[in-house]
Amino acid sequence: MKQYLDLVKYVLKNGEIKADRTGTGTKSIFGWQLRFNLEDGFPLVTTKQVAYPLIIKELLWFLSGSTNIRPLVLDGVKIWNDWPYAKYAKSAEYQEETLDEFVDKIKNDEAFANKYGDLGPVYGKQWRDFFGVDQISEVIERIRKEPDSRRLLVVAYNPAQTENMALPPCHSFFQFYVSDEGKKLSLQLYQRSADIFLGVPFNIASYALLLEMVAKVTGLQAKEFVHTLGDAHIYLDHLSQMETQLTREPYSLPRLLINKETDDIFSFKYEDFAIVDYRHHPKLMGKVSV
Repeated sequence: MKQYLDLVKYVLKNGEIKADRTGTGTKSIFGWQLRFNLEDGFPLVTTKQVAYPLIIKELLWFLSGSTNIRPLVLDGVKIWNDWPYAKYAKSAEYQEETLDEFVDKIKNDEAFANKYGDLGPVYGKQWRDFFGVDQISEVIERIRKEPDSRRLLVVAYNPAQTENMALPPCHSFFQFYVSDEGKKLSLQLYQRSADIFLGVPFNIASYALLLEMVAKVTGLQAKEFVHTLGDAHIYLDHLSQMETQLTREPYSLPRLLINKETDDIFSFKYEDFAIVDYRHHPKLMGKVSV
């Protein structure tokens, strides 16, 4: 994952100090690209521990079309909890519950979860129901029937609905590309806003996994994940964690195993995936800016 560390190094040295929506402040650059050949291994950051089970579960949640955090909460995934909690804390029903108490209510009270656990029309909604279009099903069918098409796109950033989203999509759209005489599949993601410490390692692995899944169900071989970043930034309260990673030597990449033969991407379950030989440095913690 030297490419990731090169990005970190460049932003720490050359980034511009900028204010941001959260009030935390960032070191930021505009425009960067990472390229990962999946034939060399699965691109999971090794200079800190990345919780890949959460990545798999989140991606399956996106693909389900859900926009409520309750399925994630029931599955032990916490990464989306802060946004609905922040909204709930501004409501008339807020009784000074902690985040953990809020999450317990989401878990144990379905009616409460229906009211306060929804994130609005975020990724799952846009992927599966973009004004009535199931973009995931459509792009997979087009890969099968029109592999040379330049319209193999899925768009998450829907300007008509961003005001109703807890967080407008950071990973805004992605495009597939079939090469090597119709045998290999690549994917490029455009990410408008990239939190380099917390978000980007997740995003790299998530879209590499999505590429592997789509390749599997279309009978192709996953080739390259291209990650294009717009505003690439390090939050000012993550600088020391980034400096620590630069002192660590990356390990060899792990391998992804998909233990299921299927042509239906929506049939995958968590148990169908395995990451093997993942050697990593100790975890590094950081606060999420909401």
